[in-house]
Amino acid sequence: MSSSNPGRLARFITGAFYNESERPQLTSKQISIDVLSGLTVSLALVPEAVAFAFVAGVAPLVGLYAAFIVGLVTALIGGRPGMISGATGALAVVMVSLVMEHGVDYLFATVILMGVLQLIAGVLRWGKFIRMVPYPVMLGFVNGLAIVIGLAQLEQFRTHAPDGTAQWMTGSMLYMTLGLIALTMLVIWQAPRVTKFIPAPLAAIGIVTAVVLGFGIDVPRVGDLASLSGGLPAFVIPSVPLTFETLSIIFPYALILAAIGLIESLLTLNLVGDMTEQRGGASQECIAQGSANFITGFFGGMGGCAMIGQSMINVKSGGRTRLAGISAALFLLSFILFASPLIEQIPIAALVGVMFMVVIGTFAWHSISIMRKVPVSDALVIVTVTIVTVLEDLAIAVVVGVIMSALVYAWNAAKRIQASKRPSVREEGAIVYDIQGPLFFGSATGFRELFQFKDDPETVIIDFAASRVVDQSALQAIEDVAMKYQEAGKRVVLRHLSRDCHRLLSRSGQLIIDSDDDPEYAIAVDYKIRSGAFEGGH
Repeated sequence: MSSSNPGRLARFITGAFYNESERPQLTSKQISIDVLSGLTVSLALVPEAVAFAFVAGVAPLVGLYAAFIVGLVTALIGGRPGMISGATGALAVVMVSLVMEHGVDYLFATVILMGVLQLIAGVLRWGKFIRMVPYPVMLGFVNGLAIVIGLAQLEQFRTHAPDGTAQWMTGSMLYMTLGLIALTMLVIWQAPRVTKFIPAPLAAIGIVTAVVLGFGIDVPRVGDLASLSGGLPAFVIPSVPLTFETLSIIFPYALILAAIGLIESLLTLNLVGDMTEQRGGASQECIAQGSANFITGFFGGMGGCAMIGQSMINVKSGGRTRLAGISAALFLLSFILFASPLIEQIPIAALVGVMFMVVIGTFAWHSISIMRKVPVSDALVIVTVTIVTVLEDLAIAVVVGVIMSALVYAWNAAKRIQASKRPSVREEGAIVYDIQGPLFFGSATGFRELFQFKDDPETVIIDFAASRVVDQSALQAIEDVAMKYQEAGKRVVLRHLSRDCHRLLSRSGQLIIDSDDDPEYAIAVDYKIRSGAFEGGH
């Protein structure tokens, strides 16, 4: 091995997509922090993976295998070291109908196709479009997801009878569970004041587990959910017919799952990036998620995406490099292969307490105080995205939020179109309209209303120096104005059109370049409508 190889390995583990100045140093201290953080995350992954497998209607090991494979692959090649991926509820609720109607093999085939679609998105670099998500949508996303994580923990307050029926906890078991949850949260809150070497959630899980085992407290444990024991995931090609009918069944599910998975992953990437001051990596994360799901489908996993709860646990426990995610995945595999009897003794209350602290840390509490300070439209977007995330799913919530924000922006931009009217200093008797604001579909009507067709003189100059012609609606609005002036027997001159506007006008076929003008700056060109409606000049 050459002397440079260890450095390359360190750069890979700490994250190849960091800037040199931002990359955490893989010191012995950071290694221990990442490994312990990975252990904490792996413990928190177990009940969620099992629970989401039940939601999707598949065996617990299907969820655990997905958490291991997706977590490992994304940790190795993901766009943001420190992120944790695995089986998620957002995907599980979409999978349940597919499994019920067609069986688990169709689910595995769907996960493979889902991975292919995500890989295509990564190769085409569509991940960059996540920057189009406005900040109010991000606030609504984290608030809604925090509520969803909290509500998901309520299921752990149910007990299951031998006949399969479930009922809410009552009596001493309920009080003991609540007490253990409170103890877990208290330890997480106070542990950093004692030591920062052991992640606070890991210390809390260890202490609460010791209390339960030491005093023989009868509360639900991880083993009550399902047995974690199993072997290595085996490579199996899904047993489905390779026909167009199969494709017509799995493609709609794959498309929805791919979209939800990428949206949740990219929003989590942005959130983790804000906390760790990292940038970029969106398209690489798409490739990582696609690769992970493509592989998972061949190894009996239910697929997955980034998990905001476990990512928050990792980041707040000090996990900063790829080693944290790799450790979490390998610890999870070791639980399945070797340590299931020990892990099954952990009280569920300890893990619920950890997730409740995640909820408290994830919810953007400042968004409540700024509601009265931000525009009403932004406050409405925050509340709407939060509600839709809770009631529907993340993908729909983000789409709704982006559309709302876009409509608000378009409305505000449309109101900016205006014109000042002055006599021309170059052409005697002519009048100049100085247009301000963008001219696009939203402002086209307002643009038409700026002009006084009957009262204006023989020559009218429309100056776009302070404006911008954006789309086809804007071109049509210009032509409509020119036609009205032509009907009134008057001449129109266009001035100061930008290069991109020049290209739009030329490409549209509505306006023809008559002669080049102003070659030095290339911002004013002579135009005339094919019908002779108007001609422009410098």
